[in-house]
Amino acid sequence: MTKALPAHAQAVIIGGGAIGCSLAYHLAALGWQDVVLLERKRLTSGTTWHAAGLIGQLRSGQNMTKLAKYSAEFFARLKDETGQPIGYKRNGSLSLACHHERLEELRRGASMARVFGLEVEDVSVDEIVSLYPLIDPAGLVGGIFLPGDGQLNPADVTHAMAKGARARGARLFENVKVTGIMQADGKVTGVRTDDGDIAANVVVNCAGMWGREIGLMAGVDVPLHACEHFYVVTEPIADLPASLPVLREPDNAVYYKEDAGKLLIGAFEPVAKPWGMEGISDDFEFDELPEDLDHFAPLLENAMARIPALATTGIRTFFNGPESFTPDNRYYLGPAPGLAGFYIACGFNSIGVQSSGGVGWALAEWIDKGHAPMDLWDVDPRRSLHFQNNPRYLHDRATEALGLLYAMHWPYRQVETARGVRHSPLHERLADRGACFGEAAGWERPNWYDPEATSAPQYAYSFGRQNWFHLAAAEHRAVRENVAMFDLSSFAKFRVEGADAENLLQLVSANDVAVEPGRVVYTQWLNDRGGIEADVTITRLHETSFMVVTAASSATRDRDWLQRHIPTDGRVSIIDSSGGEAVLAVMGPKARQLLQPLTTADLSARAFSFGSAKEIDLGYGHCRAQRISYVGELGWELYIPTEFARGIFDVITAAGDDLGLRMAGYHAFDSCRIEKGFRHFGHDISEEDNTVEAGLGFAVKTDKRASKFGDFIGREAVLRQRQQACQPKRLVQFLLNDPEPLLYHNEPIRRDGQIVGYLTSGNYGHSLGGAVGLGYVSCSDGVDADWLNSGDWQIEIALQHFSASASLRPLFDPTGKRMRS
Repeated sequence: MTKALPAHAQAVIIGGGAIGCSLAYHLAALGWQDVVLLERKRLTSGTTWHAAGLIGQLRSGQNMTKLAKYSAEFFARLKDETGQPIGYKRNGSLSLACHHERLEELRRGASMARVFGLEVEDVSVDEIVSLYPLIDPAGLVGGIFLPGDGQLNPADVTHAMAKGARARGARLFENVKVTGIMQADGKVTGVRTDDGDIAANVVVNCAGMWGREIGLMAGVDVPLHACEHFYVVTEPIADLPASLPVLREPDNAVYYKEDAGKLLIGAFEPVAKPWGMEGISDDFEFDELPEDLDHFAPLLENAMARIPALATTGIRTFFNGPESFTPDNRYYLGPAPGLAGFYIACGFNSIGVQSSGGVGWALAEWIDKGHAPMDLWDVDPRRSLHFQNNPRYLHDRATEALGLLYAMHWPYRQVETARGVRHSPLHERLADRGACFGEAAGWERPNWYDPEATSAPQYAYSFGRQNWFHLAAAEHRAVRENVAMFDLSSFAKFRVEGADAENLLQLVSANDVAVEPGRVVYTQWLNDRGGIEADVTITRLHETSFMVVTAASSATRDRDWLQRHIPTDGRVSIIDSSGGEAVLAVMGPKARQLLQPLTTADLSARAFSFGSAKEIDLGYGHCRAQRISYVGELGWELYIPTEFARGIFDVITAAGDDLGLRMAGYHAFDSCRIEKGFRHFGHDISEEDNTVEAGLGFAVKTDKRASKFGDFIGREAVLRQRQQACQPKRLVQFLLNDPEPLLYHNEPIRRDGQIVGYLTSGNYGHSLGGAVGLGYVSCSDGVDADWLNSGDWQIEIALQHFSASASLRPLFDPTGKRMRS
C-alpha cells in the first residue's frame, strides 16, 4: 500500500480500528470523496483485533439502542455488499440472574427493549437450560433472551468496512504516525505525521487507547485509561452446538461465546488492572500482555461451576490484552469543546466493535450536517471536565470502571474510586450533620442526611425502597411544610462580561435577557432546529455583567456553546466562577420567617418579588439572594463568596433550630422538582426536543428585540413549531395510582395497552402519595388534554403494568402559587 500522503483532505481520521474504518465508510457513503484514514501500524492492530466480537443491541437509553440496532442491521448487509466474510451470526444472547434483584434489573431492561422495538423474551430456568443445554442451572432464578443479538469476527468486519470505504474513494494509509494537530484561531487546520503534513478542516480522533495522547496534541481532554482484559479459549468441545447464544452471567462477571467448536470465556471483574501508566510503546502492534492466571482463576472457577464440561476441557489460549475505559463507562462521540473541526470517537469500554456501525453512521452524519442526527448527550465529549484527564485520577477510576459493565446497575449507585476531588466549602459542616455524599462532576454532594448517624452514612442499594427513602421523605416534607436548606454549591457559574455581554446572551437565549439589573431570567438555549441545547438561569448583575448558572454536569457543554457563538468582533469574555461562590438554597413556607430576622433587607413579597436578585447582608457578610425555586416553594438561593460561606451557614442553622430547619439533599431536591413538573436537562429535555413539546413556551419570547448579532438562534424554528395544527409529541406528567412501585426512568408508557412513549425521569412524589414520572407521548392526531383524559394509562415496570394518571399540567401546585407567595 502506497504511503504517498496527500497534501490536503476533506477529513483526516486518526486510527484504523473498527471505529475509524466505519467512519471512513460512512463519510464516503455520504459522498465525501477526499477522506484520509491514518493508522500508526496496521489496521486493527491496537485493540480491535482481539475483541470478543459480541453484538448486543440493548443499551441504557433509546438513542444508544438505536445506534446498536443500526450496527446489527449494517453488519447483516456488509458481507453481501463487500464480499468480505465477517463471521456474523444472529444466534441471540442470554443473560442470567442469580438473585431476584438482578432479575428485576434484567426485566426492567426488557421493558425498555420493548420501547425500542427489540424482540425480548423473559425466560424461566427451564427455558434457559433449553436454550443453553451445557449449563448447570443451580442458583439461577431466571433470565432474559434477545434473539436478534449475535457475534462476528472483529478483524474481518473491520477489513470489510475498510474495503467498502476504499470502494467509495476513501484512502487508508498504514504505518503513518500522527505527531501533531495543526490549528489556528480556535479551528483545526490539519495533522502532522512522520511522513509529512496534511491540511484538513475536519480531524477525527479514533485512536482508541491512544485517544488521550492525540487529544493532548490538540489541547483537548479525552479522559480514558487502558485496562487489562482477559479471556480464554478452550480446546474443542465435542458436539458443541454452533447455534449457542452468547451467554452472559453478570453476577459472576463472566461471558461465554461459541467460537468454531470451542468456547471463549471472558470476564469483567470487579477490580481491574490498569495498564499503560508509563505510556504505550511505539512498536505496540498486535501485542499481548503477560498472563495472570492468579487474577483470572476465580472467574474461571465460576465458569466451571456454571458449565461443568469446562472442568474436563483444556485451555488452548489464555489471552490478556488492553482496552480503554472512561471514567463513567460511556464512550466519547462528537465535537471536541474549544477546537472547531476536531471530533472524538474513542473510549469504547469494550463495546467498540459492536458499536462501530452505528457510531460511524452517527458521526458521519454529524460531521456532514453540522449537528447530531439524534440526542447523543450520553456520549458527548463535552460532558467531561478538565480534572478528569489527570493521570492518577484515570488510573484509580479505571480499577472500578471495567467491572461496572457487569456490576448491578442500582438506582443512584455511586462510584467508589477517585473520590474527594471537589468539595463545597461547607463539606465538613454537612458531614457533621449526617450527610451521605454522592459524586457528580467530581463534586462531593449531599444526596441525603441521617441526623441520627454515629458514623458516615452509606447506601444500601435496592430496586425497592433504599435505606435512605424515609429520610429523603422527611426532607421532602420539610420543604413542603416547613423549611429546609440545600447546599447547591456545585452549580456551574459563568460570569459573562463586556460591552457585548447582553448581545451575546440575547443571541443564544430564547427568553429576553435585556432586563434591568437585579432580575433573574429562566431560559433555554436553542439550536437552529429549535432543539434545546441548554437550560439555564441568567442573572443580570450590572449593565455589562451577567451570571449564567447551570448544572455541574453541563459546565463544559454550556461554556463551549457560549464560546462558539461569540462573533469575531464581539466584546465579551466568559469567566468560570464556579468555585468562587457557595450556594445555599433556603426553601419552604417558613423560608421568609427564617431569613428575615438575619438581614436588614426587606424580604417581603412586595419588596422582593419572584425572579429578583439583590445583594443582602447576612450574618457578618454579604451575599446575592435570588428568589427562584427548583422545588416549587417559597425560597431564596444565596450566592455567597466562599470565604463567608461557613459563617453564614452557621448563622442560618443556629436561627433555624427553633423553626425545625432540616438539611436536605439532592434526592429530595429531585423528588420536589418532579412533583412540580420541572424539567431536567439531559433527561426530560435535549437537543432533539423543542420548547413546544416540552411545555416551555412560556420561556420563549419570539417578539423580543433582536441582538446586534441577529435574532435569537432557533427563532424561525420556534415560529414554525407553534404554527402546527396539532402537536404529535408532548411531555406529560404521570402519577402511579398504586403507592408501592418506584419509577426511575425509561419505563414504557402505555395508552390503552399500546406503548406510546417512555419515561425520561422518575422519582417518588411524597406529597402526591406515589411515584411520579415525566415522559414524552406521541400521537399522530395530536396530544392534548382530551386525548390524555380519554385513555387508560399504564406504566410498565419490569414487565408488569401499573395504572397511572396523566396530566399536561403539574400535578402539584399547577399555578405555582406557593413559590410566588
